[in-house]
Amino acid sequence: MHDIVIRGGKIVDGTGAPAFEGDVAIEGDKIVQVGGKAGPGKREVNADGRLVTPGWVDVHTHYDGQATWDPVLAPSSWHGATTIVFGNCGVGFAPVRSEHQVALIEMMEGVEDIPGITLTEGLKWDWESFPEYLDALARLPRTIDVAAQVAHHPLRVYAMGDRAINREFATAEDIELMAKLTEEALKAGAVGFTTSRTDQHKTLAGDLVPGRYAEHEELIAIGRAMGRAGRGTFGFLSDFDDEAAEWKWVRQVAKESGRPAG
Repeated sequence: MHDIVIRGGKIVDGTGAPAFEGDVAIEGDKIVQVGGKAGPGKREVNADGRLVTPGWVDVHTHYDGQATWDPVLAPSSWHGATTIVFGNCGVGFAPVRSEHQVALIEMMEGVEDIPGITLTEGLKWDWESFPEYLDALARLPRTIDVAAQVAHHPLRVYAMGDRAINREFATAEDIELMAKLTEEALKAGAVGFTTSRTDQHKTLAGDLVPGRYAEHEELIAIGRAMGRAGRGTFGFLSDFDDEAAEWKWVRQVAKESGRPAG
């Protein structure tokens, strides 16, 4: 007997082939049959008149705050997404020191137009490090799966304090700490790293984000940390002020880390 059988739905297999009607059988965490008439199930779901599709992964969201208090994560879960990825555009809420919590909220509000009052009321801040943030995410029951990326701007603020907010260049010690924290986060379960190098992204006060003019050496060092961790993707958004120079460091990140970058 199968653990779960979804009966009678119109199956969309994701290959572009025409949809067809049939059953889907699940045992444990594996799909063991698609199409035809499956045997009995411990739990049976009537899907007549509905579509049965692969899970959709939304790779660019900003649920960094909401995911810490909302198990449903609407409207993404309503629209068929079964996994969401956040930490995009270099903005997020970990790692964080208590004195910079408001700055990270104002950064998210300025960049992504998420109301600051919502974040202020919702965030419990029961973490400091990125692994602790992942633990906070894991404590909440989920309707859909979540995946978090290391965001450059909070990482930089954590390592440099107000010097990062003032967009000063990082010292060798700052860069070493950022690389160490990135490697730590990836080994704990982060799925990537993102940064933003565009004038479109500003804080609530209208200031450019902390990593806007980060030197290439800083980003390359973070890429090397990803290589040591052996996991994750390196994502960036850029105005390409100097297109050749931008692609040069991105290619170096990809080559030295062995990780996808773009």
